[in-house]
Amino acid sequence: MPKRKKGRREEKSKELPLPNEDEGTMLCVVQQNIGGGFLQVLCVDGQVYKAWIPGKMRRRVWMREGDVILFLPWGTRDMKGEVVYRYLRDQVRKLIEKGLLPEEMLEEVLE
Repeated sequence: MPKRKKGRREEKSKELPLPNEDEGTMLCVVQQNIGGGFLQVLCVDGQVYKAWIPGKMRRRVWMREGDVILFLPWGTRDMKGEVVYRYLRDQVRKLIEKGLLPEEMLEEVLE
């Protein structure tokens, strides 16, 4: 039998997912972990939403306060939606350089 490789899996080099107005996605910063698979997030539009972490991400991608995520609102009155993607530190720097994410948003949450 072939030996199984140990260690972290290399993430496939993919293109950086960007917010898309056609799909309705937007950038948000995690403010608080509410529990039960939900987060409180502050979005670029200034609104505070309740974000649901889908099951395929819940066990694989851990969310902390101050993380930048790609968020898809459901379009309901209760201000809920779901997490689509969590950005890594290097990817956050690229978003700031492109002007898609204001640095002030990160400072507000981390205070």
